Amino acid sequence: MKTVEAVKEAWGRREGPVILATVDKEGSPNIIYVTCVGFYGDDKVVVADNYFDKTRRNIKAGSKGAALFMTKDQKAYQLKGKLEYHDSGPVFEDMKKWNPTQHPGHAAVALVVKEAYSGADRL
Repeated sequence: MKTVEAVKEAWGRREGPVILATVDKEGSPNIIYVTCVGFYGDDKVVVADNYFDKTRRNIKAGSKGAALFMTKDQKAYQLKGKLEYHDSGPVFEDMKKWNPTQHPGHAAVALVVKEAYSGADRL
């Protein structure tokens, strides 16, 4: 099974919030829970920027990122890659379709997945 297929299959069994990690210019980590998330294409996990502060600053400063999620059978998946900040365009418009209307959806943050792990196993 290809990495993309394995991750998307696991994503379909996701339960609970996703954890998103970034770092600032000095290398200090920032970790947040996110619940307004989706998949875009074959390689992007998209998070709605509803109330970001440090996370937004880190992304705009060029931070790479990681996302961690659990499946219903309590299996952990970690995704790593570069982060893109979209305040217009197709990724942003897609996020606006699924982001709850009570949240502002200032932008869509796309984690472009370059590495994926299930537990300690690289996919």
